[in-house]
Amino acid sequence: MKRSSPFIFAMTALASAVSLSAHAETITIATVNNGDMVRMQGLTSEFNKVYPDIQVEWVTLEENILREKVTTDIATKGGQYDVMTIGTYEVPIWGQNKWLVPLEFSDKYDLDDVIPGIRDGLTVDGKVYAAPFYAESSMIMYRTDLMEKAGLEMPDKPTWKFIEKAAKEMTDKKDGVYGICLRGKAGWGENMAFITSMANSFGARWFDEDWAPQFDTKEWKATLDTYLNLMQNYGPPGASSNGFNENLALFQQGKCGMWIDATVAASFVTNANDSTVADKVDFAMSPDNGLGKRANWLWAWTLAIPAGTDKADAAQKFIEWATSKEYLELVAEKEGWANVPPGTRQSLYDNEEYSKVPFAKMTYESIMATDPKNPTIKPVPYVGVQFVAIPEFQSIGTSVGQEFSAALAGQKSAKEALKAAQFKTEREMDKAGY
Repeated sequence: MKRSSPFIFAMTALASAVSLSAHAETITIATVNNGDMVRMQGLTSEFNKVYPDIQVEWVTLEENILREKVTTDIATKGGQYDVMTIGTYEVPIWGQNKWLVPLEFSDKYDLDDVIPGIRDGLTVDGKVYAAPFYAESSMIMYRTDLMEKAGLEMPDKPTWKFIEKAAKEMTDKKDGVYGICLRGKAGWGENMAFITSMANSFGARWFDEDWAPQFDTKEWKATLDTYLNLMQNYGPPGASSNGFNENLALFQQGKCGMWIDATVAASFVTNANDSTVADKVDFAMSPDNGLGKRANWLWAWTLAIPAGTDKADAAQKFIEWATSKEYLELVAEKEGWANVPPGTRQSLYDNEEYSKVPFAKMTYESIMATDPKNPTIKPVPYVGVQFVAIPEFQSIGTSVGQEFSAALAGQKSAKEALKAAQFKTEREMDKAGY
């Protein structure tokens, strides 16, 4: 038999590579620049080991910009993205509008393992329209050394009165340490996510049962007055520009005594590679006023397929991979259990190894403490804890957020901000026909 030459072998290999390249499908994924999503992007090569014929291009954006771009694309069926990172606010509205492709999972995926409250929020008329990448509530992250120095002990379930006292005692502006860091950047998913959750614990609500805006009530005045007092007296300078990522950086640099924000931040503030205070952090439930509701929110960043894509099959494969039990194990293997995306699967919280993670229990309790169908003390016609699940909320929430951010910056009083919020919300709701 005649032996083939090295040239023929080389040409055969090249032809195979060209053939594979010709059949490879490229999907474009739009995602937010949060740490867990950046980690997912870094594990693209692991996805390609399973699906070598699917290439992935990433568009990673700041939260407000991501929302703007994916909303425009989905409404116009632009087809710019094949997978979108969206939240529990968008999924039921967009699913109802048939803007998303229903997802179908293999038996191996174990959809029943997804925490019911999270799964229900992504289901419309019995169809699942998104898969949760991670879920979160909010909680208090605090410096144990500064709390001890102040002669205080953080309760597991503190009140706002205690938080105000602790913020005052922990503030040392000469050393650049501020008692509390909270979101100030305008946006329905930025400062209003925090302030709306806070308002729930003060007995406030966005609308009464007849959809009348409620910013002219004493409950909203108490909420905003307390927020501004905390931030203007004990918060960092320039706080009206600070969102999740900015406050995360401040806390990791040792600039914050307390930070009330997403439970997902716990893995970042306790990571010794990134946080200078990693060994001095503990956690507590979000505060209350003794009225029956705490300032917890409920959110999931999810992966969904827009109806405008022509690559739904490949997109579905990526989503199933990225939200599977196996993905959680992959992250645990490479970066430790503390860095696994939290809040989505019951099996994670039943895992003995994960139970050793210092914030696992508090995260789970915070998520389970929320009730999107009954988010406030007084009855309301809407669902959603830190948002109102109506299409108009994205615009209204950001507009109100701009008013409150301006008050934080000292450009107007709390009274003026609330008056403007009431006027703008009434106008938009009237225009929408409520």
